[in-house]
Amino acid sequence: MDILSSLLVVAFAGLIHASFQLSTSVLTTLSGHAIGSKKSHARTLRLTSSFVFGAGLMTLLIVTFVAYVISQAFGTSVPLYVWSIAAGLLFGIGVAVWLFYYRKGEGTTLWIPRSLASYLNDRTKATKLSGESFGLGLVSVLSELIFIIGPIIIAALVVVQLPSQWQLIGVAIYTLISLLSLGIVWALVGSGHSLSRVQKWREANKGFLQFAAGSGLLVLGFYVYVAQVIAASVGGI
Repeated sequence: MDILSSLLVVAFAGLIHASFQLSTSVLTTLSGHAIGSKKSHARTLRLTSSFVFGAGLMTLLIVTFVAYVISQAFGTSVPLYVWSIAAGLLFGIGVAVWLFYYRKGEGTTLWIPRSLASYLNDRTKATKLSGESFGLGLVSVLSELIFIIGPIIIAALVVVQLPSQWQLIGVAIYTLISLLSLGIVWALVGSGHSLSRVQKWREANKGFLQFAAGSGLLVLGFYVYVAQVIAASVGGI
């Protein structure tokens, strides 16, 4: 892949990451508790900003770490079998998202274990300081790693093959785009929009979001397999 194609793949992987809803759910809950407890608008904005920053930093660290491990293991020439495994992982996660991401019933209850959901909910209620909100942002990304690891691995595989001056740009593109849904909620809270409208929209469109996330993973997996595995095999013949 050339540089432009590589960056587009990284951007698409980041967009798939942004379609997952755990961090968004936690941020929405955090904002609701802050508003419900009569915190000032400035205080609520500081809490939500710290959360988004924490989520972004954790995403940046994970992508950078995975890219570092790949570069140490394979250098800039990733074997075809690694691309095949990565594509297969995307296919598997995509099907899992279609089947299991949201629990059945009303609302936007996610797949996560109830003990973890209770922990996150309790932490959002107890969060009063920006540092606590920042830590909650870090934890929310780690809590959904089982799903976001697919696009992160693809982004890291692509980034390590970029020229060195483009690698940081690739990581930055992924990180910023992965924060798209959080950024939208943050902007709505900051501009004084009603959280109930945001939640109603999420409930009304959860099927679409689930289908889009799963389909995006399948499309990305298919593209990576064709562009990296099949193309190389045909070229070798």
